[in-house]
Amino acid sequence: MKTDRFGTKFDRLFVALLTPMKENYAVDEPALRKFLQYFMQPKFTKAGGAIIINPEAGELFALRREEKRRNVEIALEECGGKVPIFAGVIDINTEDAVKVAIDAKEVGADGLFLMPPMGSQDIGTTWNAEKYPEVFVDMAKAEVEAVDLPAIVHPVGSPSPIFGIGLPLNLTLQACKEIPNIVGWKMTYSYPGSIIIAKALRKLDRHVGILRAGARFFHENLATDYFDGTVTGSLNYAMESMIDHIHAWKRRHIEEACRIWKSGLEDLHEYVYSDYSRLHVRYKIATWLRGLIPLPFMRPPMPKPRREEVVALRELLAKAGYDVIPERDSNSIMKQLQY
Repeated sequence: MKTDRFGTKFDRLFVALLTPMKENYAVDEPALRKFLQYFMQPKFTKAGGAIIINPEAGELFALRREEKRRNVEIALEECGGKVPIFAGVIDINTEDAVKVAIDAKEVGADGLFLMPPMGSQDIGTTWNAEKYPEVFVDMAKAEVEAVDLPAIVHPVGSPSPIFGIGLPLNLTLQACKEIPNIVGWKMTYSYPGSIIIAKALRKLDRHVGILRAGARFFHENLATDYFDGTVTGSLNYAMESMIDHIHAWKRRHIEEACRIWKSGLEDLHEYVYSDYSRLHVRYKIATWLRGLIPLPFMRPPMPKPRREEVVALRELLAKAGYDVIPERDSNSIMKQLQY
């Protein structure tokens, strides 16, 4: 029998929360509060929802240290005690990343969301995570040991034929064995690679949650027993139907799950994930079109919305049963961007 410190406590539906921005790309704190309040509705909290503040989808890489800390403070003020709050951790070097982790603990975060290293090609586009796992593991250890909080891993690295953009098996096992505070592993993998990782996690002597990511394949993923929860930006724009779909599968109401999936949700996700170079801006466009955030802007050099994306996502959201903002409002933004 597996025994461990945290058990399945954090097998939850984590939204990788977007960070609303003003037109000048400053964090829109009132909009962030309102967006967090949206997730405090029973639909989300009773489904086992949870928040990751400052994830990749929330532009963690572009936020200054004081902004990261302030966002965590706001999340705790709006949601603390209602759902777990995990905070994204990254900086250009390990020492400063540790400071971000300490900030999160001092504010009161329930856990950390560990991002991969960033910097030169040595730890970016050409990093061989299979051969040199210590590049990530050593950094993650330092972050966790500084605060002794539970942690979820965002395991992204150089693409491989087996695992896609997900970090390889030996690094996964090494990290989970050497860092007992890891409670969840985000499944950023190709579908075949994700099954390899999931089976390996199930064989560990303690529980590490299999947290699914790309919502485009949730229908397939939910058909297996390798779905303990999720970490996904798709909950920003399609939370209600996604929760209904997940619940239908968990109850083994297959016809209902298929009905929800085929009633626009599949096509919506398929478009959002069809171009990974546009993934996060499409999260933001879709969420804006639903009226959940005021603007679809991301900090440069992240890309601007394109007119064809707005048109496509408006149609797909409506097909999936969601109300969208008036077309005149979205057109005014597109005119500002000259698209």
